[in-house]
Amino acid sequence: MEGLGLAWSGPAIYPKAQVFNRFIAKFVDLLIVAAAATLASPVGGIGAMTYILIGDGFSGGHSLGKRLIGLQTVIPQSQEVSGFKESIIRNVPFGLAFLLYQVPYVGWVLAGAIVMFEGLLVIGNDRGLRLGDEFASTQVLEAGQLELRG
Repeated sequence: MEGLGLAWSGPAIYPKAQVFNRFIAKFVDLLIVAAAATLASPVGGIGAMTYILIGDGFSGGHSLGKRLIGLQTVIPQSQEVSGFKESIIRNVPFGLAFLLYQVPYVGWVLAGAIVMFEGLLVIGNDRGLRLGDEFASTQVLEAGQLELRG
């Protein structure tokens, strides 16, 4: 399109958030999930699953762990913070791991494999994108790193 005088610059590339900070934030979120899961059944399980899925959609694209550590989930292409829709999409792998974990032995192994795979993607991907981020077109950044619209 450059011959027509139009130039496409493509989506902006943002550096990934520090991996250690992401793991600490996820650990805090998992503590919240574990606390919720200890409540009487089925309320505890439903509360835990709900937090897993919508946690990154809270105000500013922060789960409670991300807010504490100073991270946020954003949609780089539109320069907006993630909402509940993006949070649900990006956290489907963790929701699946939570469900599988309810099945003794085989479920524990499969849940662990999902969590490890997602963690390895965060470490190995140059932008820190895990499978959930690819599905939802999101990225975790240091809070304030992306100049947001509106």
